[in-house]
Amino acid sequence: MWYLCVFYHRLLDYRIAEVESLAHLFGVLEDGSALQWKLPLHHHPDSPFHFVYLPSEDAARNIANRSILVKGMYELWGEGSSYDELEEAIRNYPDENKLPYLVAESTFKITVDSFGKIISFQEQNDRIRGLTYIPFKGRVNLKNPEHKFWLIETDDYGSNNGLPPVVQKRIFFGREVGAADRKLLPTYQLKSRTYLGPTAMDAEMAFLMANQALATSGKLVYDPFVGTGSILVAAAHFGAMTMGADIDIRVVRDGRGPDCNVWSNFEQYQLPMPISLLRADNNLPPWRPGLKEVFDAIICDPPYGVRAGGRKSGGRKLLKGVVGPYTVPDDKRTDHIPSTAAYSLVECVHDLLDLAAKMLVLGGRLVYFYPVLREDDSTDTHFPEHPCFKLIASCEQILSFRYSRVLLTMVKIGPYTEEIAETARLKHLEFKENHVKWLEEGNLHAAVFSQSGDDAAAGNSKFSKDSKPKYRGKYV
Repeated sequence: MWYLCVFYHRLLDYRIAEVESLAHLFGVLEDGSALQWKLPLHHHPDSPFHFVYLPSEDAARNIANRSILVKGMYELWGEGSSYDELEEAIRNYPDENKLPYLVAESTFKITVDSFGKIISFQEQNDRIRGLTYIPFKGRVNLKNPEHKFWLIETDDYGSNNGLPPVVQKRIFFGREVGAADRKLLPTYQLKSRTYLGPTAMDAEMAFLMANQALATSGKLVYDPFVGTGSILVAAAHFGAMTMGADIDIRVVRDGRGPDCNVWSNFEQYQLPMPISLLRADNNLPPWRPGLKEVFDAIICDPPYGVRAGGRKSGGRKLLKGVVGPYTVPDDKRTDHIPSTAAYSLVECVHDLLDLAAKMLVLGGRLVYFYPVLREDDSTDTHFPEHPCFKLIASCEQILSFRYSRVLLTMVKIGPYTEEIAETARLKHLEFKENHVKWLEEGNLHAAVFSQSGDDAAAGNSKFSKDSKPKYRGKYV
């Protein structure tokens, strides 16, 4: 059955990808398949209104209720470019689909909503009174109704206001099947988090990443750059078992004291504690030889050198061979902080893909952010590859005119072998040589923050205010 899926108008690239992932989670889709989508008449592809085909109402409800970006999923009773067309469409909708929700024993509520315009309270009441041709027999209950009906209107706003262009007025009326629980976001907002770091993941994005990774009860989720645990908190909220690692022992062990650390973030929300938090190096993973296919998902935000640069074990002198390997005496191990050296993103991503290929189960997902420099308002769409993985979603979040980050979702499609490891190493060398010279240590930070000569020239910068696109699209 076709359902009207109305999205929140934000993070436009993430919306359909999230619904597709949740369809996999709830068994609606098999691996390799995709949902059927279509746009309402005269709507822009970035419109929040989409039609999606789902096999049952339960599937639509489960997806919408778990989602972060679905404002509502509706059984559409009618649509039209005018209220006369809408009335005709509703009258023609089969009675066997309408009457079960109009009986005298039921309670209902009608909400009037709009996109790109404001409808006054008086106008809302007038529109509701205009629906008298629908034979409602139940009682109105505004607080806790059994059935929620929505009248949604969109119109040509007459001027550019940063929203997707609307060619013609469109009105929808339908019964709500499910909707996102946005109360999660103020509950988990960072400003009320007990333990917070400079690179903590925003709550909304952390929940989206957990949805992309299919985090749910019975699954084990790992974050190799755990920091203050923001991503694992989101995965734990959905019932997943969690495990994390970080190269900075002060973050995972000490925090800011016994009542302000990663563990206290889980206590704050009464979530299950992580199975373990390790001091571990992504460049030198701690797993014993032969250990494979442990995690159901790996979710992370690798350090790419804008807010914080990556580090790996060794120190400059050790890596250059100036000093040899050493053993820390037993009496100094408790307070010892190992030496570290710079860790470029291109090396970090290679190690991450290798780790995921070994440690993810077949069908497991790797979800991580990858930075991209924007050239002429476009991005290089070539991303790191690995023979064990298939890229199923890439969702861009524009952070500035200079750069954006793309959330890559990969699914493991084959087992890890030594031959695969060698093929992956060669792919890594080719990728490093041909595509991402700016990813080397320091170059990304310089590209993002330095002012070029052209930028300094008044009125000549492609990043100047005057060159900002009139339709902001993905800038929402």
